[in-house]
Parts: sequence; C-alpha cells; structure tokens
Amino acid sequence: MNTISNPDIEMRVAALLQCMSLEEKIGQMTQLTLGVLGGKFEPDERPDMTIPQERLDDVIAHHKVGSILNVADTALTPQQWHRIVSQLQQASIQATGIPCIYGLDMNHGANYALGATILPHNINMAATFNTALVRRSAEITAYETRACDVPWTFNPTVDLSRNPLWPRVFENFGEDAYLNATMGTAAVEGLQGPDSGNIDRFHIAACLKHFMGYGSPVSGRDRTHSSIGEMEMREKHFEPYRKAICEGGALSVMVNSTTNNGVPFHANARYLTRWLKQQLNWDGVIVTDWADIDNLWNREYVAHNKKEAIALAINAGIDMAMEPYSTDFCTLLKELVEENVVPVSRIDDACARVLRLKMRLGLFDTPDTCVTDYPLFGSGEFAADATRAAVESMVLLKNNGTLLPLKHGSRILIAGPNADSMRALNGGWTYTWQGQLTDDFAHGHNSILQAMRQRFGNEYIIYAPGVTYAQHDWNDWGRENEPDFDSAVRAAESADVIMACVGETSYCETPGNADDLHLSANQRELVRRLAATGKPLLLILNEGRPRLIPEIEPLASAIVNIMLPGNYGGDALAMLLAGDENFSGRMPISYPRHHGAFIPYDYKKGECVPTMAGAYNYDATVKVQWPFGHGLSYTTFEYSGLTADRSVYSPDDIILLRVKLRNSGNRRGKESVLLYSSDLVATVSPDNRRLRAFSKHHLEAGEEITVEFSLPVRELAFVNPDGEWVVERGEFRLSVGTEAITVVVDSTGIFD
Repeated sequence: MNTISNPDIEMRVAALLQCMSLEEKIGQMTQLTLGVLGGKFEPDERPDMTIPQERLDDVIAHHKVGSILNVADTALTPQQWHRIVSQLQQASIQATGIPCIYGLDMNHGANYALGATILPHNINMAATFNTALVRRSAEITAYETRACDVPWTFNPTVDLSRNPLWPRVFENFGEDAYLNATMGTAAVEGLQGPDSGNIDRFHIAACLKHFMGYGSPVSGRDRTHSSIGEMEMREKHFEPYRKAICEGGALSVMVNSTTNNGVPFHANARYLTRWLKQQLNWDGVIVTDWADIDNLWNREYVAHNKKEAIALAINAGIDMAMEPYSTDFCTLLKELVEENVVPVSRIDDACARVLRLKMRLGLFDTPDTCVTDYPLFGSGEFAADATRAAVESMVLLKNNGTLLPLKHGSRILIAGPNADSMRALNGGWTYTWQGQLTDDFAHGHNSILQAMRQRFGNEYIIYAPGVTYAQHDWNDWGRENEPDFDSAVRAAESADVIMACVGETSYCETPGNADDLHLSANQRELVRRLAATGKPLLLILNEGRPRLIPEIEPLASAIVNIMLPGNYGGDALAMLLAGDENFSGRMPISYPRHHGAFIPYDYKKGECVPTMAGAYNYDATVKVQWPFGHGLSYTTFEYSGLTADRSVYSPDDIILLRVKLRNSGNRRGKESVLLYSSDLVATVSPDNRRLRAFSKHHLEAGEEITVEFSLPVRELAFVNPDGEWVVERGEFRLSVGTEAITVVVDSTGIFD
C-alpha cells in the first residue's frame, strides 16, 4: 500500500479546508488552459508573456481557479515559462493564499521548453528493457521542466498498446502489462525523486495516464470505445497503475477519455473510487482529460447536459476537471452542492487531494523556481544520456548476409522521406502538439542524413529521397509530394549500398488516426524500385506504430526499427550502423504482418491454433512479422543451464532461477534477458505466455555470467471470474532464451 502520507501535511490540509469557502474549494478542483487567460502566448505576439490583468482577475481572483495547463502554441524558453507561471502564482496567492499548480505534457523530455533535452519516446524506452535508462530520462525531464517553473507533467503513459492502429502507440511502453508497470514505475521514481511525499525543486509530480484500457479501442481510433472484460481489465490494464502508485508513489492519475462496454470511465465509480482510491488506499489526485466532462453529455449521452455530467463525474471520484474553454464548471458545481446533488464531503475530499499535491511539491513554501538554479539545462551531460537511450532503443530486426555494420568506404545512397527530417525522428509532442514545426526548432541536431554524412564522410553519401512529405497543416500529417522514383534509381547506380528511410511523419492523438496500417504506396514503390537495382538494401523504419511491409520485407537485406528516438536519434543510428555501438533493443510490441490479423504475444492459447485433425479444417493461426521481444545483435548470445532451486512450490514461496549467459560472438554487446511463464492448465484458459521479469547485461566477447531471478509464485496468478487473484495447483513452464523448465505449484492460493 502507498504510505507516503505526512502527518504535518495532513494537519495543514485540514486546517486550510476549514478556512476555505465553497467557491475556493471548487476553484481548486478546476483546471483551465492558458488560452482562457488571454488567447495566444507566442513570443512574436506577446514578447513579455504578460497575462492581461482582467483575465487574472476573472479566472484567479473571481473564480479561484487553482490549476492551469497547456502550451503557448509553441515551445517557450525557461525564462518565458517562468514569466507566465510566476504571474499566476502571484495572483493565486494574493487571491486565495494558495499557489497555482501548472501542468504540461512533457512526454519525452521537456518537449515544450526551447533548448531542453528531447529524449526518445516511451515506446523506444520500452525497447531498451533498461529501467535505469528510463529512470534517468525521467530525472532529466523533471530537472528541465522544473527549470521552467512547472512542477507537474502529464506523463508517463502506461496504457497497453493492444491495437496497432491506435495513433498513441508511441506514447506508452508497449503491449505488455509487466513491461508497462515496470517502466512506468521507474519513470515515476525518476520524475518525483526519492521522496514522493516531499518533492524537491529538481523533481516534479507525475500523472499516470490514461486510466485505463485506452490503448485497446475496438476501432483503433483515438478516444473511442473499448470492450475489455473485468478479468482482463484487472489483471492487465489496471496493473501498471497499481504498481506505479503502490511501489512508485505516483501522485496523480488522468482518466481514459472514452467508455468500456458502454460505461464512461469518467463516470465509473467502481474504477475511480473503489479500485483506485479505496483498494489502493491512495490519496492522490484524479484529473480528467481534455473536456471529458463535457463529453459525458455531448458525445457519450449518459447525461442530458453539462450540469448532470459534472454531478456524474465528481460523484464517481473525479477530483480536478480539465476545462479547456470556460469557467462554467465552477458555477455549475456550486449549484450542484447547494442542491445537495454533490455532497460537501466529496468536495472536501477532492480539494484536500489537490492541496496535498501542492504541499508535497513544496509550492506553499516556494511557489516559483528560477532557471539560474538549473545549470545543467540542455547540457552535454544530458545529451549524452539521451544519445545512450536512443542507441539502446533501436531494434535490429533483420541482418541477412551481415550487411551491417556498414563497411567503411562504401558509397551509401540514402533515400526515403524520413532521411532528412527531425520531425520524423521526434514525432508528436515536440515543440508543438503535433510536432509539425520540429525542423524549425531542432537547430544543431542531426537528421539521419546529416549524422551519416558526419560519421561516414560526406563524399561517401549520396542523397536522393525519391519520396518527400508535403508541407501541410498539422491535421493533415500523411500527405506526400509527387514521387520522383527515377532520380533515386539513377543515384543508386553509383552506390554500393542503399539505405531507405521510410515510415511516418509526426502526429499525435486524434489527428493521427489512420484507416490503413500499410506503409504508404509511394514508399513501398520506392523500396521496390530501389531493390530492383540489385544493390544491397537497408531498410530504416522510423514510425510511431507498426506500418505493414510484408511485400517489401523480403527485398531488404537488413532492417532496423528506430521508432521515434528524439533529437539524438540520427547520431545514435549512425553509430550503430558504423559498428561503433552494438544493437541491444528488443520489440516492446508485436509487429503485425497483415492488416486484418493482429494478435499480442500474450494471447489465449486457443486464439492461435494450427489446423487440427479431423474433417473440419479448423485454422486460427495468426502470423506476426516480428514477435514481442525480438531483437538481433552484431554478436551472439547463448543460454544454458536454466535451473530452479527446487521443483515444487507453495503459493507463498519465491522461485529462485539461474541461467548461464555467454557472449559467443566476437563483439561486446548487451543482452536483455527475458523471463516468461506459461500456466499449462488452468480453470480459465491460460495465456500463451507472460513476461514476468527482465534484466539487461553487458558482456565482452567470450564472457559468461550467471543471471538470477527471484520470482514470487503469487506473480504467476491470474484473475478469476470472481475478481480474485488466484494461483492454481499445477504445472508452470518457465523459459529464458532457448532454455525452459517446468515447476509445480502444490496448492491453490488466493491473493488480494
């Protein structure tokens, strides 16, 4: 259970509540966007970043609003952010004696701060299978965000990416519950620091999102309905939130915008109050997503009007309403309390949670930070950390004929629309919401083309893109110019190797919805024509979600999936292709082969069954392009001698496992060792296999080590139809690499 409560803070919160008016309490439950305070905040239009006094008087002094979010359309310098936030703090303290709390979507570094260190997106961080890198990246994000006088980020995202069409695949840590839970917890620890109950000025509050099941929309489109059973919801989708709260101390949670089996999450007291607050004994803040109380009545139709929608959400357990457009939430909620529709006790509880968060952040004592106290902002030290994260995140999917590493002195044709694009390397949430201006802001950083020229020599690099992205509005992300295949094919004549950089340009959220997962027709045709030249082909996949390539995959001798590695992704890729660094990334999602055939790795055993004997030609086989956990290296690793400390266990025991790992190649390298379990027979059809633990190890050529895991038997449990965690008597297969053993659990155990 979460045990970060501080008696001194609780006394301060209780005393403050007694002195507050109803209007002040409701104001603390309200979060408005910066735009409500005076339109656009852009340096060209408002160089001093001054908030109009009349807007401060209305929003802060009159409506007592306690939280502001969002960006000034584009990224700002830390000094400009400080100018905005400090005005809000001064106005808030003068009006109510309570500081404001400002929140930003700092999703891969302090991505809305000019000059900050832009890191790989979470999908890349998951591919590292390195919790230390995740924690360090979060520390950098916290440091550089706090340098901007901002104490709260809406990150990490720990939704499970269970539908590859979903445009937010890149924002979380993949499709697996354990991987999201482990990486999400490490991110929370990095963001909030060693003491979540008393956060220092170099750390910030985390906000887990989007509670929960958001990454499993039936249609694949953003903010649309899911259909997840209670057993799966509890066992898989809830688990990252439980662990990040109970073990990481996460202080806030943002709610899924849509519905599950018809019930909106923002009106689901079972999930918000019972599961999250009561069962976890959690005293943090639940905040809505963008305008989602409005959506209860104008999109989901579970209320007649906004007033009814507010009552549903607040009574279900919402503590803070993200209200992008107006202050009417304040007026309507006050009416609901006066009409006894929303109890005062619910208002007091929600307000107390917000006050507690602000006190834990030290905002009452030190409402503002100063950028001069953060000398490492945008430093070379942080850049090196970001580069290391990018290196370990890239996945070598294929390397036939040892094309890689590229031989020095080879003439390399670089083609494709992603070759010279910082926008493509970074994806959405970069300087702007959709990332469409990244190439204008990412000065001093290298695209893939620029990094390859620096590493291999300009004289050895030929550039002929063949396909380019069109200049377009932020909500028209997929458009391409008329292709010029012939120029690329001609350029290939003088090349020894062809490197085709394909994938997607930036997008995020609903503007990134896609109707077809196939790589664009122009890009597939470019690859076909380049392959027809007979030159060895290297395919670089630079994308926020899997784009299908079954017909062109056989044409490539080598394939690297770099996903969205951030500003240092070009440099990291060049180092890997040159052999200066070794690949160690593994796929955190299953990469589908066909548009209509997707299955995550932890499918039920009956979901993927080959033809069975008999008259009926039953076949439910689903083939993936690359499975979860796949990743190659320039060296080879051999597993041997997997053993357990005994063969029979009780439900409360811990299984001690050992396996030998040897670097059997001639290069140093890092190997992610993944431990899986499979329940052979159960009263509920068991999953094919489940990731239960992982660790990452550096080995010199020829080196051998013993890797150990301590696996509590209770972690082999599943959720039964009664909602209980149960590990049943029977056999379990445990596997690591090529090794597997079977152990027996001698009795059934039920856990909380």
